[in-house]
Amino acid sequence: MSLMNGVDSEEIIGKTVGNEHVLPSLIKVASRKENGYRFDPKTTIGIIFGEKQAPFQSERVQAIEELFGNTGLHYRVSGFIQEEIWSKFRLNVCNNLPQAILGVGVGCYQDSKHMKFIQEGLRQELEAIAQAKGIDLSRVSPSSTHGSAVPDWARYSTLQDLDAKRPTEIDMFSGALIKMGKDLGIPTPYNEYTYHLIKALEEKNEGLFDYNQNDSRKTCAK
Repeated sequence: MSLMNGVDSEEIIGKTVGNEHVLPSLIKVASRKENGYRFDPKTTIGIIFGEKQAPFQSERVQAIEELFGNTGLHYRVSGFIQEEIWSKFRLNVCNNLPQAILGVGVGCYQDSKHMKFIQEGLRQELEAIAQAKGIDLSRVSPSSTHGSAVPDWARYSTLQDLDAKRPTEIDMFSGALIKMGKDLGIPTPYNEYTYHLIKALEEKNEGLFDYNQNDSRKTCAK
């Protein structure tokens, strides 16, 4: 169980260990890195896992349910695990990325029609690619269409990475969507723009644009 973001981690791991050893899964937790990792157990949706095809209550699914049974972990089994993974992918792309560029709390999506516009553009591109790949996002559980409850000032993981000057997960978010879009012939202009903006913010964090008046290099405007 990889529990990683994105939609291709199972495929990557399966190439090394064999797909028969990989159980598709995801985790939904609103956390922040602050003297360790902090999260609210009460609002955490938890681990979702399942088989891609019947039998959905396989021996290994039952074994994991038994393992998790008395731990206090939040979890559930899904008969539509691929759709669940893509539903979380949609949350990451549409919620993480515009906020990360603006650098503000998640309340921006409620308070700004411009942020909603960008969010919607990203969503439409992702859903067009999902549909072309046979992923029916209408089949997921209602709990999969939203993340764990957070206050308006909360900052999702991509913005937390930029704040801390860490590399982001943009390659497995918009980067992966751009590649899939090219393979399928589906344009992804919102994701391409978002991808390059966040890559530029990473470069800013690395000091690439730390210019000063003593620099001898000159750039000619056109």
